[in-house]
This record gives sequence, structure tokens and C-alpha cells, in this order.
Amino acid sequence: MNQKRCLVIFVKYPEKGKVKSRIVLGGDDGHVADLYHCFIEDLLESVSSGHYKFLIAFDPPEKEKDIKDLFGKDFSYMPQAGADLGIRMHNALATCFAQGFQSAVIIGSDSPDLPQRIIEEAFQSLQSHDAVIGPTYDGGYYLIGFSKDSFSEIFFENIAWSTDGVYASTITRFDQKRISYHVLPRWRDIDTVDDVRVLLKDCEHSDFSQSKTIEFLRANGFTASG
Repeated sequence: MNQKRCLVIFVKYPEKGKVKSRIVLGGDDGHVADLYHCFIEDLLESVSSGHYKFLIAFDPPEKEKDIKDLFGKDFSYMPQAGADLGIRMHNALATCFAQGFQSAVIIGSDSPDLPQRIIEEAFQSLQSHDAVIGPTYDGGYYLIGFSKDSFSEIFFENIAWSTDGVYASTITRFDQKRISYHVLPRWRDIDTVDDVRVLLKDCEHSDFSQSKTIEFLRANGFTASG
């Protein structure tokens, strides 16, 4: 583990009716919560053992015991804190830097097939850039990170979260502050049934075909064609 680096994954407690509301699997909210649980499990398996400190930032804070029961005591945890996503991300990164880390990266839990190599590229880029960002196909981002000296709350203020302008707005802030940044390969996040179908199709012959996410979908009769 590299004590100068910190990776934070943002997760929600996978409670029926509270996660992935735009995904409908046979009309069963319980299936959606179970699918999201698989997303997190696959990401933990993929990215939790790299050369960095790894933290799970969970929401809501009162679900701490339930989260730890689900994912185990081997991980480090912290509650998300703040009224909106931007404040919560800022606070998580600020905590990392206050603990002495020189670079910190946040990922979401909507991209279950995100590979370890992307995380490593992000941290490598922060050796020569002030910031790093990974755009999604829907106008958001799946990853954002900073070196300690370039970190600022301005990158998270007054952003219209959960819209197709999040990535563009953030890049505008980077340019306004005149910081250097590295853009990672575009990646998918899974928010709709169509996203699930594309994931199934694209991962049919990849290593991710053996993941918990894909196995769950197959076990419940979900296919790329519907």
C-alpha cells in the first residue's frame, strides 16, 4: 500500500426501493437492490487491493453497522457527510488530505466493470497533473481525483448533479482555475435497463462475464435482448 495515495468508493446501502430507481427488473425493487449489491461486490474485488489506502464512504450514515455486515470488517469505512453529492465528495477528499495523503481519488459504484488499470492510470497521472477525471457516456463522470495542492471546493460547488452537464461544468472549473488535468478513457455507468443490456452484451466474452453482476442477471433470466 502506498501511504501517499487514497482511493474512496462512494456507495449507498443497497436497500429495496432506495437505489437505482431507473432500473426495473421484472418490477421487483428487491432485485434491483440485489443487483446494486453485486455492483459493489465486483468493484471491491477489482479495486480494493491496489497500491493505495482504500476507503468505503457510505450513505446513509445510520446504516454503518448494516454496511459493515454486508462487506466485512477488512475494509476501512467513513460516512458520507453533506447535503448534496458535491459537498459529500468535497468532504471525503478533504478528509483524505487532512490525514496526510498527497493524492486522492473518488469513484462511484455505478460502473461495476471498472478495471484496476484505470485506477492506477488515475494515480499515475496525478504525479504530473493537478487533477484527473473519468467521463461517462451520459455527461457525468465516474472518477475524479486531485493532488493535495490543487484541491479546492470550487470544483464541487453549484454543479447540477445527475444531469448531462456535470462533466462539462467540471472541466470549465478546471480551466477557470488553470490547473492541469488528465482525462481518462470514457466508461459506462449503469443507470437504466438499457445500460444493463449493453453491459451484458459487451461483457459476454470478457473476464467480467464471470462477475457477480453478470451471474446475478443470468440467474434471474435477464438477457441482452430484454
